[in-house]
Amino acid sequence: MTDDRLIVALDVPDALTGLKLVERIGDAVSFYKIGLGMLTGGGLALANELKAEHGKRIFLDMKLFDIGATVENAVRGLAQFDLDFLTVHGDPHVVRAAKEGAGDSGMKILAVTILTSLDRDDLDNGMIRQGDLSDIVEERAARALEAGADGVIASPQEAARIRALPQSEGRLIVTPGVRPYGADLGDQKRIATPAQAIAAGADHVVVGRPIWRSSHPGDSARSIVAEMNSPQAKIANF
Repeated sequence: MTDDRLIVALDVPDALTGLKLVERIGDAVSFYKIGLGMLTGGGLALANELKAEHGKRIFLDMKLFDIGATVENAVRGLAQFDLDFLTVHGDPHVVRAAKEGAGDSGMKILAVTILTSLDRDDLDNGMIRQGDLSDIVEERAARALEAGADGVIASPQEAARIRALPQSEGRLIVTPGVRPYGADLGDQKRIATPAQAIAAGADHVVVGRPIWRSSHPGDSARSIVAEMNSPQAKIANF
């Protein structure tokens, strides 16, 4: 059985390229993330095809942020598609509006805390309040969960702290910024290995480049799944 804790990010320019990649990966992966980069390249059409014809689960990573009414309307429109996860920014008013828009569709609303490509210097440049980055992530996660989010997006380095929150009981933690040992970091700054992310309390890990840049993406995906099921994934190591 495919381990759906691994979500592969289809960070490619268009739906045709994405579909070819999915076909190369084959049955090694059952869950895919489609983000803004493919939105104008047929991303929603690919999401529908992967669900209807290939039986895959879909994580639509839109990171929506706007006034409540606009977010609610946007999510209500997306809820007509058979999606599994949708991201919005973790501000409580955004989360509440997104949950209202999702209704009883079954689509999980995941709140973004702080992007895994950002560090304290980036927050300073963005005039985000002073304080330890992990403390801010933990506080944003708590507030988003209190507002009704089905889960949060956070780096593996904060997953253990979020999992310890009383608000996280029964909620999802999805971690991007995951890189197998020795992989190129790309644009990520707060990273961990797949085993570390699972040990820290993540329900799902998101991996992109190390798989789709591989000459054998299916084998690379299976290697990550094997690591998530290794003894190292059962030992908290942060």
